[in-house]
Amino acid sequence: MSEFGWPVRVYWEDTDGGGIVYYANYLRFLERSRTEWLRSLGFSQQQMAREPGVLFMVVNLSVDYRRPARLDDELLVTSAAQADGAVCMRFAQRILRGVEPVPLLTAEVRVACVDARTLRPRKLPQPLCRALTFPMERAFSS
Repeated sequence: MSEFGWPVRVYWEDTDGGGIVYYANYLRFLERSRTEWLRSLGFSQQQMAREPGVLFMVVNLSVDYRRPARLDDELLVTSAAQADGAVCMRFAQRILRGVEPVPLLTAEVRVACVDARTLRPRKLPQPLCRALTFPMERAFSS
């Protein structure tokens, strides 16, 4: 399971009145990192919704908030994915700050694949399963 990193800066819209990131906004950073991880493998969520007709839904989330992020901080949001049965993926995610990374948050996120029309569980698409099985460098070669 290789780790994907996505840089983000904290803006006013991410913070509360004291310039601290509002706790629910960390979930947005995690979601965007998972989306960018998919993109890095050549998958678009819009395209996947059309063909093969799948969406991804968070079904379980565990978050440990360790330290606050503040206005203008440069963060790195990481995602490491693995298949969790035929329908789900499990992500180990972190939000780090600084050159010598200080962990601000750790999360475990379980995402289910569902049919875009019916929202019923559906097996993960084979190309995505192959990308989860091989390191990222090899995912592009097939």
